[in-house]
Amino acid sequence: METAAPPRVQALAETGVSRLPAQYIQPPEHRPAHPSSSPVPAALSIPVVDLSSPNAADAVRAACADWGAFHVVGHGVPGELLDAVRGAGLAFFRAPMEDKLRFACDPARGAAAEGYGSRMLANDDSVLDWRDYFDHHTLPESRRDPAHWPDFVPGYRDTIVKYSNSMKDLAQRLLRIISGNLNLPPSYIEEVVGEVYQNITISYYSPCPQPDLALGLQSHSDMGAITLLIQDDVGGLEVLKDGMWIPVAPLPDGILVILADQTEIITNGRYKSSVHRAVVNAERARLSVATFYDPSKSRKICTAPQLVSKDEPQKYRDVIYGDYVSSWYSKGPEGKRNIDALLIQP
Repeated sequence: METAAPPRVQALAETGVSRLPAQYIQPPEHRPAHPSSSPVPAALSIPVVDLSSPNAADAVRAACADWGAFHVVGHGVPGELLDAVRGAGLAFFRAPMEDKLRFACDPARGAAAEGYGSRMLANDDSVLDWRDYFDHHTLPESRRDPAHWPDFVPGYRDTIVKYSNSMKDLAQRLLRIISGNLNLPPSYIEEVVGEVYQNITISYYSPCPQPDLALGLQSHSDMGAITLLIQDDVGGLEVLKDGMWIPVAPLPDGILVILADQTEIITNGRYKSSVHRAVVNAERARLSVATFYDPSKSRKICTAPQLVSKDEPQKYRDVIYGDYVSSWYSKGPEGKRNIDALLIQP
């Protein structure tokens, strides 16, 4: 929440500050060199799935089971639209501060309020991320009000609407493949999630004076069902795999698919949500665009009974999604997964 708002990270970086302010310094165990500073094995790189391939469903199955995150290509989303969204975000963050502040988050709206912000958690004791963002409420259409989005970047609002619709279609296509791969009806996960609540968050990570002490986005798994992310060519996103942080190399027309916590609950842990983070660097700003596909706050999320048996008992308690979200925003990810609090047998 934007109470006692810290300065915008971009404004701080542009002053040429040489030492990282204390509120951005991560505890040693969460810093980028942890848990291992040894080189990542070359064989460990995030899978790339060609959705236009006849074997796409099998490739999605393997990527979900082994990683919980994977790039898709051949997805049908025009590269021009991906470039337009990245370009719109960059134009916003390069604009004068007084223009940006006209679209600042409203503190009265609580955590994750729509608009331009720098602090997403309500917990005043949390270490701050080295990041600014603009969060758009895009679905359902009753929440979508382009008047809340920048008006000084040509085509910005139309671009976000087009991108929103395109990401909804792709998310639903992927959820159908995932459901089918588990011998569930193709629409199963979509129906459990219900009416989709979609947010699009454009994140801007300024150059950091001491990147070894900070994180652009601390380690976490996403709360909803599925996240679709694109990034620029700078790099900085990492996913946790077998205790190692694996860099996600930028793929210009690729879209990164990140399984989120509600999908892990629905699939009874067959498919795990992906723990990920963003590291920063001292030289170049980085931009990413994450599209979140979530249930409504009143939706009850339950494990698919078809995936529960004597040999595979139910792992997670049922949860009202709004309660799950409130828990995350009040205490923060603390470098681990919020979903573990729902384990029936920890």
